[in-house]
Amino acid sequence: MNNLSRWVWRSIDSVKLGLYQVLSLSVSTETVTEPTERQREREIMDSFSSHSSVGSGSPQISDEDLKDQLKNQLAQAYAQEFLEMENPQIQNALSTGTTPTSTNSPTSKTNAESTTAGSTTDTKGKQPQVLTSRKRNADDKKKSQIWDHFTKLDVDPKAPKGECNYCGKHVACHTIVNGTSNMWSHLKVCKKFPFVVDKKQKVLVLEPKIEKGELGEQNVGTLKAICYNYDECRQALAKMVIIDELPFNFVEGWGFKLFARTMQPRFVIPSRFTIMRDCLKLYVEEKDRLRTALRGQRLCLTTDTWTSIQNINYMCLTAHWIDNEWNLHKRILNFCQVSNHMGETIGQVIENCMLEWGIDKVLTVTVDNASSNNVTISFLKNVMKDWPTNILSNEHLHVRCCAHIVNLIVCDVLKEINVSVVKIRNAIRFVRSSPSRQLAFKKCAEKLHIECKKSLCLDVATRWNSTYLMLEAAEKFEKVFVRLAEKEPRYMSYFLEVDSKGNKKNIGPPSLEDWKNARTLVKFLKIFYMVTLRFSGSLHVTSNSFFNELIYMHTNLLQLCKNKDNILSGMAMNMMLKFEKYWGFEGNQNFLLYVANVLDPRFKLKYVKFCFGDLYDYDKAQLLTNKVKDVLVSLYEFYLKIDEVVDNNRHKQDVNVIDDVEVDVDILAQFKRYLQEMDRVENKNEVERYLIDSCEDPNNDKLDILGWWKSNSLRYKTLSKVAQHVLAIPISTVASESAFSTGGRVLDQFRSSLPSATVQALICCQNWLHHGSIPTDIRSLINDLETYKNLESEFGGKLHLATDDN
Repeated sequence: MNNLSRWVWRSIDSVKLGLYQVLSLSVSTETVTEPTERQREREIMDSFSSHSSVGSGSPQISDEDLKDQLKNQLAQAYAQEFLEMENPQIQNALSTGTTPTSTNSPTSKTNAESTTAGSTTDTKGKQPQVLTSRKRNADDKKKSQIWDHFTKLDVDPKAPKGECNYCGKHVACHTIVNGTSNMWSHLKVCKKFPFVVDKKQKVLVLEPKIEKGELGEQNVGTLKAICYNYDECRQALAKMVIIDELPFNFVEGWGFKLFARTMQPRFVIPSRFTIMRDCLKLYVEEKDRLRTALRGQRLCLTTDTWTSIQNINYMCLTAHWIDNEWNLHKRILNFCQVSNHMGETIGQVIENCMLEWGIDKVLTVTVDNASSNNVTISFLKNVMKDWPTNILSNEHLHVRCCAHIVNLIVCDVLKEINVSVVKIRNAIRFVRSSPSRQLAFKKCAEKLHIECKKSLCLDVATRWNSTYLMLEAAEKFEKVFVRLAEKEPRYMSYFLEVDSKGNKKNIGPPSLEDWKNARTLVKFLKIFYMVTLRFSGSLHVTSNSFFNELIYMHTNLLQLCKNKDNILSGMAMNMMLKFEKYWGFEGNQNFLLYVANVLDPRFKLKYVKFCFGDLYDYDKAQLLTNKVKDVLVSLYEFYLKIDEVVDNNRHKQDVNVIDDVEVDVDILAQFKRYLQEMDRVENKNEVERYLIDSCEDPNNDKLDILGWWKSNSLRYKTLSKVAQHVLAIPISTVASESAFSTGGRVLDQFRSSLPSATVQALICCQNWLHHGSIPTDIRSLINDLETYKNLESEFGGKLHLATDDN
């Protein structure tokens, strides 16, 4: 009997699990252990025990028959429970001891069957006790939250339905067949549900104004209908991470999550790994788009080197070109790790990059003045010498970075009077070290009636433009510093401080001689500051301005050399020697830069000849002028031959297309060659016609040179192609802010920690999304600093700082 008892318990769980699976309920045998269910199972076992202990006078029931009866009772008991939970009418009937009134109800039929099948007959023909299960309390089953939005209808139990509380729609809700999925699905699209948002519903917003872009577009601030789009938000977030140089884990920061939830609660913030994947995907898409744009273009390349904080060397390769719509483009093609800065290594990297992008048309390569770059250019010339697309045997391939040459000249001047600069820098550092000292300085300026909108600023030692701006502002307050030394004891004691070795910590204060040197240096730096800004422009054509800036520097240096001040004239002479080394008559110059000035319709060859006449004697001026014209004519003839080859190929294709009308084709072909011959006669005079035509107004600084050539491209068909490629030559390898730096460019901590391929993807994609670099203006940053101070003053003493200053 013990074996049979164990079998009964196993049968209980087995039958119960089978019935649960039939009813599509994912419940395991271990999870069904509620006390009420175990109590019901115990009742069935007690009933089984009573049958198994019948006396000897009663017929014995075999074990097999008893097993079959027990299985039927278990199945009927559990089925009755589920039906009771499904139909409340049966629950009420069972509780009152009545049967439902509906004879067609499946539950009444089940009850009758269970009464018959669930009973046993003894030898006397009496009906014994019927085995029934305990009714389950209605509160035992958790009510779904969907019924907060639906009302169950009193309809056919075979097809129960629920009514939406908002729109009144009837939805099937059979427990086994439908469940609650139908009702949840309806709630998502219910038009009257107050918490649902129609994804197609758009909102009117005022599109903000933007500055004039690279392609000339300008937004004037208009109304725009937009709707929420999760994919677009994800892409915009990836662009923000790339453009603003944010780390990937920025999206997991508490502050950003708070902002995103407040801005758009429906936006699910991706993880740092997902946002990295989005950034790399965006890079691949933009790279394919750029590859298409580069197809067939003749490029001008520039190289630049970077260093990470782990002292890993990187090389940046940038392409410049003017498209068929006469728009200037600048795109970084490669930002890869290099083992060293040797010329041959850089040359091999450039070659591999050109092969990867499919570049076979290169006009120039602009590099800085390092000696290793001469090896790089020689390597590239050797690689491209057999390319059918090279121009004039790559004679004019090498272009030296003009901004780098200016930087070398300025650094020599700063070395001569560096002590005066250090003293003034220390004096400014004292004033800016605490609010009380700034207040004392301001009171001295008010007593001396000195009003200047420019505020004192400290420079960055490796950026000489910041040194120029510092000295330019400080020399206006020379008298204030003198008064400060007389009235402020802390000022003089600041320069008397010594270190542990007895040496002065701070050199100073500045003397009258130091202020005189500062004014002299400001005059020099102003010249080269303005020139460098124009040399290193990245959003406009710069090659046509090279000759103008060359003349500007040369003229000012000549005047300073004749100055009566020995210090000033001596510094100017040293600068002139450097100038002659790189840009003098004997200098190794690229005459394409002079051709670019000739292609400026405001100057042409007349201006070049005029300026050479002022710089050199007649013979040298005439020699240089003729050489510039010869280079222009050589370029023109090269492009003219290319046009002839293209026309001949088109002619052969036209002849091969039609074979049936050979007579007509021959006549038309002869006429076409006649027209081409006439065009060549006219085109031979294209350069001469351009040089003879009157110049545009030289004082018109607003002339759009690319727009002028676009409108005159039909008049100068071949010469316009020369202008399209020559005017794209960059005369600087770096953006304006980097051009002032005497130190190298360094990757930040975040990007230095990434793999090389990811670093390249982020830097290149940032440049592509910007459509060129956005230059940084230190002067505007200094003006912003003054605005920040005014904003601080609005809070009064609430922002008071605790300092060690008395």
